[in-house]
Amino acid sequence: MKILVVEDNESVCSMLEMFFMKEGYQGVFVHDGQRGFEHFNKEKWDLIIVDWMLPVMDGVTLCRKIRELSKVPIIMLTAKDSESDQVLGLEMGADDYVTKPFSPLTLMARIKAVTRRFQAEAGSGEDPQYVASGYFKISKESREAYYNGQLLKNLTPKEFDLLYYLVKHPKQVFTREQLLDSVWGYQFYGDERTVDVHIKRLRKKIGTDEQPFIHTVWGVGYKFDETAAENEG
Repeated sequence: MKILVVEDNESVCSMLEMFFMKEGYQGVFVHDGQRGFEHFNKEKWDLIIVDWMLPVMDGVTLCRKIRELSKVPIIMLTAKDSESDQVLGLEMGADDYVTKPFSPLTLMARIKAVTRRFQAEAGSGEDPQYVASGYFKISKESREAYYNGQLLKNLTPKEFDLLYYLVKHPKQVFTREQLLDSVWGYQFYGDERTVDVHIKRLRKKIGTDEQPFIHTVWGVGYKFDETAAENEG
C-alpha cells in the first residue's frame, strides 16, 4: 500500500516510517501542504495522511483541494480535539480524524479499516447503487441525494454516506458503534461524538422539527423513519 504523509514533525514521520516498514507499506513523507498537493497530483495513492497544522498550505485546505479531485481515503492528524475542529476536518472531506498524541497501533488499525472499506466499496457489486423512500432518492454512483425532488447540494461526503446507509435500512435501530463500523469503516475506538456530530448536522439539512426523519432511540442509538409522527430527538 502506497501512503502519502504530509506532516511537518519529523519525529512523527520517523515513527510512522518505522511502523510502515513493519506492515510492508510504502510511505512518502513531505513536510508542507503545498508540496503535499504537488505529490498528490504526481502519483496514485492508496491513502493520504494529513496534519492539520502545516506550513505554506494548512491541512484543512489541502484536504479540501484533494477531495475536490479524488475520493482517495484521507486521515487527518491534529492536536485540535474540539467538536468544532473535528466537524471542520470531516466537512473538508477527511474520512477519519486522529488526535495527537496518538498510539501508532491505533493509527495502523484505522489505516487498515479505512482502506478496507474503501476497497470494499470500489469492488463490491452487492451494495445497491440506488435507494429510494417516500421523500428521498439517493444515487451512490453519482453521489447525489434528492429530498422531495430537490438536490441536496450541501451534504459532506460522510453526511451523504450516513444518509445513504440509514435510508437503505429504514426503521432499523443502529448503535453509534455500528454506524462507525458500517459508515466510517472501523471498529469503535472511543469517540462516538463523530456520529453525534454528523447526525446533528444532517438533521439540519433534511426534514423539519415536525418531521426529523432521523430519530434518537434513547439509550440505544439512531434510526431512519419517515412514518414516525413525533420528534423523538
